[in-house]
Amino acid sequence: MSFDMRVADLGDDIRIAYVDELSQGQESKGVILLIHGFPQTSYQFRKVIPGLVASGYRVIAPDYRGAGMSSKPVTGYTKSTMATDLRNLLTHLLIVEKVHVVGHDIGGMIAWAFATRFPDHTASVIWGECPLPGTRFMYECRTVNAVQKFHFAFHAVSDLPEALVAGREDIYLKHFYGNEGYKVSAIDEDDVNHYAQMYRRPGALRSAFNVYRAFAEDIRENQEWIDKNKKCSVRALSLSGALSTHTAAAEGMMYDAHEAGTFSVAELPETGHYLAEESPEAFNKAVLEFIEQKQAIHS
Repeated sequence: MSFDMRVADLGDDIRIAYVDELSQGQESKGVILLIHGFPQTSYQFRKVIPGLVASGYRVIAPDYRGAGMSSKPVTGYTKSTMATDLRNLLTHLLIVEKVHVVGHDIGGMIAWAFATRFPDHTASVIWGECPLPGTRFMYECRTVNAVQKFHFAFHAVSDLPEALVAGREDIYLKHFYGNEGYKVSAIDEDDVNHYAQMYRRPGALRSAFNVYRAFAEDIRENQEWIDKNKKCSVRALSLSGALSTHTAAAEGMMYDAHEAGTFSVAELPETGHYLAEESPEAFNKAVLEFIEQKQAIHS
């Protein structure tokens, strides 16, 4: 990625690496927070950041806890904790305005956690391409779709996945890029090498798998949150690839996790799982159209 990576020391041995881009001399229309997924880093947004910045937005794209150049602690991988990291990053950057939160895959889980725990700091939330913990689709991914989502169970096993994947990171990552993407050339050999290098860093595999090991706690937290505080009421968009396996469940998850009348659902045509890499122009168009409209229309 041609953007400068910076590092924020947030205390408690947590350092979050991030991209912070805004065109010089340009007044910002607002802040967009981009949250990546697995098996990726903030590098996944390399194709979309220039267009979002050119449209007048300040773009913050962090490596979440445990990924890329950020700290890799042993604990703290519930999505609410990871969302708190990003809220602390915004505080570190002196950003007090509400931000537009966009999350993909694991980042989608974090985006929903951010919007529910910090609604006063969230202008809108866009998330997708993940089974949100606590929804019916997450239950299906852990049961009837367990073969397709084999890595949910595999990553949850202690120590074994690290031992088997270490030294074979590129082979393992290619499985996901090749099987979940539609435009497979969107993540080329250089990109695979970049991601593999990031996941070879000390503690990176352990951290990546701990993100999955926290799913049971995420499910409990999210279900308790909805029971106590109701569903998410922040204006929201579900964004999926039209050819992704997640698309069919997207609307149902929004009903499970969002108040009626606060959300809409969109798909990117001829796109698989990796939206920002497979269809960057369509991704930016969908994101900008949503955050610049006044209200969601789904009910």
